Amino acid sequence: MKGKAGLLCDNILGLAYPCLVAAPRLRVSRLFSYLSAFTGNPSPPRSFSSLPKSETMPGVDPPAVEWPAKKVRDTFFEFFEGKNHVYWKSSPVVPHNDPTLLACNTQKCIRAGGKHNDLDDVGKDTYHHTFFEMLGNWSFGDYFKKEAIEWAWELLTKVYGLPTDRIYATYFGGDASSGLPPDNEARDIWLKFLPPGRVLPFGCKDNFWEMGDTGPCGPCTEIHYDRVGNRDAASLVNNDDPTCIEIWNLVFIQFNRESDGSLKPLPAKHVDTGLGFERLTSVLQNKMSNYDTDVFLPIFDVIQQFTGARSYSGKVGPDDIDKVDMAYRVVADHIRTLSIAIADGASPGNEGREYVLRRILRRAVRYGSEVLKAPEGFFSRLVRIVVEVMGDVFPELKQHEARIGDIIAAEEASFGKTLVKGIEKFKKAAQDVQGRILSGQDAFILWDTYGFPLDLTQLMAEERGLIVDVDGFNNAMDEAREKSRSARNKQAGGAIVMDADATSALHKKGVSTTDDSFKFVWFQPHESVIKAIYNGSEFMENATAGDDVGIILESTSFYAEQGGQIFDTGYLDGSFGSFQVCNVQIFGGFVLHIGSLSGVSGKFCVGDKVTCKVDYDRRRLIAPNHTCTHMLNFALREVLGNHVDQKGSIVLPEKLRFDFSHDPNRDGAINADHLRNIEAIVNEQIKSELDVYSKEVTLAEAKRINGLRAVFGEVYPDPVRVVAVGKKVEDLLADPENKEWSSISSELCGGTHITNTREAKAFALLSEEGIAKGVRRITAVTTESALKAMELGGLLLKEVDDASNMEVSLLEKKVASLKTTVDSASIPAAQKADIRAKIAQLQNQLKKAQKKIAEQNMQRAVTTATELAEVAAKEGKTFCVTRIDVGLDAAALREAVSKVIQQKGMPVMVFSIDETTNKAVVYAGVPEKSEQSKLLEVSEWLTNALGPLKGRCGKGKGGLATGQGTDGSHVKEAMDLATSFASMKLK
Repeated sequence: MKGKAGLLCDNILGLAYPCLVAAPRLRVSRLFSYLSAFTGNPSPPRSFSSLPKSETMPGVDPPAVEWPAKKVRDTFFEFFEGKNHVYWKSSPVVPHNDPTLLACNTQKCIRAGGKHNDLDDVGKDTYHHTFFEMLGNWSFGDYFKKEAIEWAWELLTKVYGLPTDRIYATYFGGDASSGLPPDNEARDIWLKFLPPGRVLPFGCKDNFWEMGDTGPCGPCTEIHYDRVGNRDAASLVNNDDPTCIEIWNLVFIQFNRESDGSLKPLPAKHVDTGLGFERLTSVLQNKMSNYDTDVFLPIFDVIQQFTGARSYSGKVGPDDIDKVDMAYRVVADHIRTLSIAIADGASPGNEGREYVLRRILRRAVRYGSEVLKAPEGFFSRLVRIVVEVMGDVFPELKQHEARIGDIIAAEEASFGKTLVKGIEKFKKAAQDVQGRILSGQDAFILWDTYGFPLDLTQLMAEERGLIVDVDGFNNAMDEAREKSRSARNKQAGGAIVMDADATSALHKKGVSTTDDSFKFVWFQPHESVIKAIYNGSEFMENATAGDDVGIILESTSFYAEQGGQIFDTGYLDGSFGSFQVCNVQIFGGFVLHIGSLSGVSGKFCVGDKVTCKVDYDRRRLIAPNHTCTHMLNFALREVLGNHVDQKGSIVLPEKLRFDFSHDPNRDGAINADHLRNIEAIVNEQIKSELDVYSKEVTLAEAKRINGLRAVFGEVYPDPVRVVAVGKKVEDLLADPENKEWSSISSELCGGTHITNTREAKAFALLSEEGIAKGVRRITAVTTESALKAMELGGLLLKEVDDASNMEVSLLEKKVASLKTTVDSASIPAAQKADIRAKIAQLQNQLKKAQKKIAEQNMQRAVTTATELAEVAAKEGKTFCVTRIDVGLDAAALREAVSKVIQQKGMPVMVFSIDETTNKAVVYAGVPEKSEQSKLLEVSEWLTNALGPLKGRCGKGKGGLATGQGTDGSHVKEAMDLATSFASMKLK
């Protein structure tokens, strides 16, 4: 880069956010985090009556094919690169390490929340977007107004070839109340290119930029374009007319607003500009609407293919009677926004910017489903066309296409389950409205039960000419929150909660936050003093036996639940008796010991001295689980890769649980071999008897350690505690960039740990599962629980191996029993997978054996039955009743009966008894349409014979019938009955 000039595309999603520049590496958050009200999306017009629909702009302009969107964008970059600017890749729309905003900087802009929110306007007109591109150039002191204006003019008129008689420029006309003079410098530069009638002064609202009450600020000049031409459009500039639009804003940062309101000139003057890409493209393609350009038309084509809706016609307002054109615009805009946001690491959710994305998605799905009549799951299928249209300029779309589609599909499916019911609920509520006000309670039910964001309900209400009672909705929301809060404050287990008002009250009382540094000192009683007593709603001076309260001490050795580790339990002993601590929580630095006074009498007061007695036997079960959580985190990255990030954990006495980011599709599912390797790495560290070190250091020092792990998004104190396995923290700090440290488990952690890995004894990874898209969960145990799990796994493995030598008659029951046992057994997951694989082999072995036995049964049954029938025929008998024991193999008996009928044409009944269960199966057949069938009905014959067997006959078909009996000991009696019945009927 030459000097400090750069090429930038500023971007916004609610608010703009800072960028990092290449040289010098300046953070320009205050300087260039301005809102894009002046570039991409001005306020909606007062009415749509004057807006031409999908018409071509009058006049002679370059044909659309001359300026495709890609050429528009590339030309901008090439122009400023020719002015010694450096192209700077777009930053993500999700600012890392800042959970407060949905926007950031360069090029990609999302504006759907906060002060500047275009979400509600998207679809209603032809130029609002939640996602748009802002082309821009900026400089830190290299050049100022003259070059910025001259280059803008050159690019627009010489390179893009826009007619000069349609361009208008605005400048800051001064503000007497603020003592700000007009920006005559900018005016005079413009007058070199434009006549005075097209260089227009405006006040602070339009042409003086400042982000807040203090900080960098300055005048700006805007470039407006008259889409119609051959007229004086000066009166339309900054007047919300869609035929005369603002396309570029040049901001000149030359002052700093001081805290007293005064303006102080900056020592270096800066330029930051923003050119609306979609608007410029529509101008160059001779279109009245951004949506009529090749930025959107390919997406519209795919929407039509997936939905079968009529073609997009560009209508707005009352002309868009069926709202189909509005739905096209909503769906196309929103799929672009979601694809970009998810590619940059965001995802729909319940809080903050994630909830904004969920609102956008649900708004699109509702329009697609209800207006375009789209099939379920259509929205996620649009990701492909977004990647095709935008993937070249934003390669992260191509890189994350599968993840984008999966996340949108999951959200779409989730909302789809309640969408239809929610719409039905809304329609019923709307029908019951008296007047024009939809109740806040109805809107709250739609939000609470069906997931309808308030703005979606408002939109649906607006379409019916209704207004939602927003105050009523907020009241219903507050009431629900209060009920939830009260329930939490008084739930079982003494989970008393202190809110901000309570902690503020403590500060006002002069109570200092709790010194809990003694939690790292084990096996020593700790003396302290009661500083406050809280019952969940108010502070008390004293409490008596039986009262469930929370006690705040001056200092404590109890560990309060945090960082995934469960709280300590124990007792606070004093002259009053013994207070049982069943829960310990921390609120604003105050450690709350929750429980009640043991015994039937007693009283304790603020100021009483106590002795903290932690249940260290319980903590000795927790600590190895916590240390092994760290080792597990290390092992996961070793086996699966450095993309693994911790997403949450819980450390309990009986187990540990660890959630982490990992997409199994990238390398296949987390298979048994991976799980075995992960488990082995942890056990190897346990076997190596590594010391576990911890030290409190500054946050800056800690972050320099190579390989140090921290939870993304977690806010850490300064100083912070570093826990390292197998290496002293001092050694890590002495050479923090040493690449060898990446092979050491080192983390930021405030929990309690073992002193040597041998104390963990063993580690057993019991289960691994997916809990959300791209998030997996591992559950594991240590110490005696791990040893027992491994021992049980070994026994089950031996039992499975032994089963392979069993007879087929016993193997079937054994396999079923083993399957049930293994499914519920607490054994290592890799071992469980191995056992299940062996059981699958046993099942295959069983199937093969059963198939062979079935073939043998069938062959024996057919041969025996036909031979006996032959003998019966020679003896002059007209039917055959016989017994062929093939267990309960009804298929073999059926084949035997069918063969006898086919070959001998005589009625036949075959009995078989299973020796193991003493059950019987009987098959009978009478040739269809024969003389015998007129005399001997097969079902009647079989029913008569089954009586002694305590059986019943199934429904006969095709001259065949089968039945089963539970008492095979009377088979001779049954056969005699069958013989006598047939003899009687066939006389």
